[in-house]
Amino acid sequence: MTPVVLIAEELAPAALDVLAHDFDVRHVDGTDRPALLAALADADAVIVRSATKIDAEAVAAAPRLKVVARAGVGLDNVEVPAATARGVMVVNAPTSNIVSAAEQAVALLLAVARNTASASAALKNGEWKRSKYTGVEVQGKTVGVVGLGRIGVLFAQRMAAFGTRLIAYDPYIQPARAAQLGVRLVGLDELLRESDFISIHLPKTPETVGLIGEKELSIVKPGVRIVNAARGGLIDEQALADAIAEGRVGGAGIDVYGKEPCTSSPLFAFDNVVATPHLGASTNEAQDKAGLAVAKSVKLALQGEFVPDAVNVQAGGVVDEDVRPLLPLAEKLGRVFTAVAGQVAASISVEVSGAIASHDVAVLKLAATKGLFASVVEEQVTYVNAPHLAADRGVEVTLTTDEAVVDHANLVTVRGALPDGRTVSVAGTVVITGTREVVRLTEVDGYPLELAAEGILLFFRYADKPGVVGTIGTFLGEAGLNIAAMQVARQEAGGQALMTLTVDEAVDAELLTNAAAAIGATAASAADLRDE
Repeated sequence: MTPVVLIAEELAPAALDVLAHDFDVRHVDGTDRPALLAALADADAVIVRSATKIDAEAVAAAPRLKVVARAGVGLDNVEVPAATARGVMVVNAPTSNIVSAAEQAVALLLAVARNTASASAALKNGEWKRSKYTGVEVQGKTVGVVGLGRIGVLFAQRMAAFGTRLIAYDPYIQPARAAQLGVRLVGLDELLRESDFISIHLPKTPETVGLIGEKELSIVKPGVRIVNAARGGLIDEQALADAIAEGRVGGAGIDVYGKEPCTSSPLFAFDNVVATPHLGASTNEAQDKAGLAVAKSVKLALQGEFVPDAVNVQAGGVVDEDVRPLLPLAEKLGRVFTAVAGQVAASISVEVSGAIASHDVAVLKLAATKGLFASVVEEQVTYVNAPHLAADRGVEVTLTTDEAVVDHANLVTVRGALPDGRTVSVAGTVVITGTREVVRLTEVDGYPLELAAEGILLFFRYADKPGVVGTIGTFLGEAGLNIAAMQVARQEAGGQALMTLTVDEAVDAELLTNAAAAIGATAASAADLRDE
């Protein structure tokens, strides 16, 4: 069945093009609640902007839902915990508006410096008063940047072109990195005392709400002009209005407010305040980028790939291109481990060795955990809920790395301790065959293998003796099952052996049990490694 992508609000044509060829794209008015809930019943993904609310009720109405995408930065209209509890991935477009937001801050700073808005309003009202609206130059002034995140950096780079001296407050950035940007790091009090202009570029967190209030505004450089195009509530609006009224602050450019929509603020009373209705992301380019970014994320999610912009996935973030091919390997190893073990482990160690271990490979632990539970629980297992499934069952999953290269350039091993005291391990690697990346099993419970990890794998453990291969072949042949590949590994002649077969179709439990009995197998299992 073709996955259904539900578009609840207007999306850029380029974003729709990304989805049109692979999915059944449907549209609904997200503000029409009954229509939305009805349409969600068949949806595998839903894309919204800011007007559509995806809460617990909406998630419950969508039994097939795998991903919620917000074509923008904020997630105020998406109930992330409710989605996470259902294993539904939530993605947004965190970098779509960074250029627009930085440019808005620059625009506000310049408008405040030159009294642009009030002069324009006066002229349109029939007043020609040049001297009343005399401003100040930016060149040669000290600009304080509060927060050197992605938008703060873009703002600083643009202000550098005006010939300003840049200082910044950000406790989470190294001085060397700031120096590379041509910015000197200082404490917040020093920034307040030295800056002719201050622009705020921080996220809204419990630590940053009210960061600049009455106390901070009492020590600013007289006449300072302050810009906030980041988040409302970072500046105490009443305290800022009082500082402007007293002449301590020379003006402000404000794009965001503590409560929005905002049509009444003490700041609106001043001619030297430029106020805009949260226009930081309101450009055609930012809207198009947001739609295109989440469309690509939805496509990745519905194809079972890792999504860098998922906000509720542990080990989220950009996956190194060298690490990405090992994601399906780690997930398949988790599936094979569960099949061979026959039960849920008490603890699991995901071991990554070789050159790849020098990269950030935390996501491989997540992928292996996803594979571990794929055949254990009835609910869909995703990158979102896999860690929660492990925690609920008391399974501790750890990651170890070793850059030493032994038999393979890169090797991933999933090793686990079972409740009965046994230890089970499976290992694999990724090899390049022509232009194709092939996931291979290299070891199962101490037995060496060289077998592609694909299709349906059958494992039989038995005492090494003649005729076993023929017996298994007969059983499968009589059942109409074709053997695509087979390997037998043993530790010594006449000792324990492991037969691994790849077949084209699933094998029912009764056939597997009968085949195992015919050869006197001590264990028999199957792992489905077909793409979902």
